[in-house]
Amino acid sequence: MSGEIGSVAPSFNLLDTDGNEFNSSTLSGKKTVIAFFPASFSGVCAEELCNFRDSLADFSAVDAEVVGICIDGRFANGAFRDANNLPFPILSDYKQSAIADYDVVWPDFAGMDGYTTARRSVFVIGTDGNISWKWLSDVPSDLPSIPDVKSAVESAS
Repeated sequence: MSGEIGSVAPSFNLLDTDGNEFNSSTLSGKKTVIAFFPASFSGVCAEELCNFRDSLADFSAVDAEVVGICIDGRFANGAFRDANNLPFPILSDYKQSAIADYDVVWPDFAGMDGYTTARRSVFVIGTDGNISWKWLSDVPSDLPSIPDVKSAVESAS
């Protein structure tokens, strides 16, 4: 099944906030943290992504990249990135292909019938391209533990 620990990380080709295609192959050979989040400009999502921003030096110290993915359009994601001074890519999965491939689809989000978004989740991809760790939220207000993510990155191959 896609998105399982030990499996090859699903590839993706998504738009960044400037409208450029960002292909996951550019992350090949690097440790990578992929943070899926439900919505730009929600308080919990801002807190989560700002936690990654504030810990970016720790991830960089172990040669890890951080990428955020949200189903919102690139314009909203760009405004969100700018408002929160996020120095890493925020990618638009508006076709919902990456959330399907990583098995983090959250249908009827926040009681909105028919509104599908990403389940708040974090994946650590090793230099071998395999998923070495993942965290999935049970409720939208859950936040990943940054120390746990850091530990997972440090131990990733």
